[in-house]
Amino acid sequence: MEAVAGYFSLTDMACLGVRLDADDLHKAAKDAWSDMRLGRAHGLKSILSFSETDLWKQPEFRPYRNELKGERLGWKLSALSGVGGRYAAVKVVGANAINRRFGLPRSASTIILLDSFTLRPLCVMDGTEISAARTATYASMALERFFSIGNDISVFLFGAGPIAEEIVKALGHFGKDIISTIYVRSRSRASAQRLVEKHGPTAGVPLETASDNRKLRDCRFVITASNASVPVFAAQDIFANAVLLHLGGDETPVDHIQTVLRSGLAICDDVSMVSRRNSQSLALYFSRMGATLEQLGPFLGVMGFKDLPVGGDVPDRPILITCVGLPMLDLYVAAHVYETWLKPDARAAQPLGSPART
Repeated sequence: MEAVAGYFSLTDMACLGVRLDADDLHKAAKDAWSDMRLGRAHGLKSILSFSETDLWKQPEFRPYRNELKGERLGWKLSALSGVGGRYAAVKVVGANAINRRFGLPRSASTIILLDSFTLRPLCVMDGTEISAARTATYASMALERFFSIGNDISVFLFGAGPIAEEIVKALGHFGKDIISTIYVRSRSRASAQRLVEKHGPTAGVPLETASDNRKLRDCRFVITASNASVPVFAAQDIFANAVLLHLGGDETPVDHIQTVLRSGLAICDDVSMVSRRNSQSLALYFSRMGATLEQLGPFLGVMGFKDLPVGGDVPDRPILITCVGLPMLDLYVAAHVYETWLKPDARAAQPLGSPART
């Protein structure tokens, strides 16, 4: 029986040389999706959301209320549980957009990795960077599934936070022969410019800051990774047959959703989880009519990502992919990190002078 390796902070993992390499992340995600298709990996997500009113009653937070207009607080406590063939994991996430006003990340994650049979803990690790990196695999998986080498596409990315940074890294790595330009737009032009300046020299593809949506209609791949509380584009702004990867909140306009449901392809990473979370545009579209995505979506052709045929022709029609963030992706990335760097025998192989962890 393996001993519990202990808690590993971001600093600990950096000292041990942990690297979230794009190829390794993509492989972990592909393994997770393969096992989900085969019924070998399962998970669930539970979320406690809190009332903004309670936050604004607190004197120390009240001055920031106007600064957060147009942005979702996303004030919630989440627990994501997943199990695969060898490991299980529970990720706990605490999030609130107001944290940024105090120099803190919007969300912080902790992952407990367990043996899948005994369900005894093997280690506890900071999962904040893992969370952002695994979310970016949605972009690399969508790029691989819906575009091929020889395509010449532009990408429009809404958002400039940690997830957007990881997306730029992933697309820059996998899209060198596919993507001509990635346009980055954020509520703050300054934050978009910072991302472009930080990653532009190493991105692998050209990055440009966008101050409006004029370039959006030229982009076949669009990604929303912002924290906006209202749609970030109008239906007439977007390329008619764009692949839209929705990773945020209520960012997609109703008329575009209607177009996709009528003549396109609507996909969820997990229809049930997206429906029950009910915080993203596709799920909200149904709940605002007094129904649920889980009830009506399948009758309108909404399907799960794992149910897409592997390979085959990509339909030339609008595609909307809504992702709530699956626990199984966290599990498989965390398992890779554990086996490569954090497992006791992996740490024993570290060069002399590497910090010991208990």
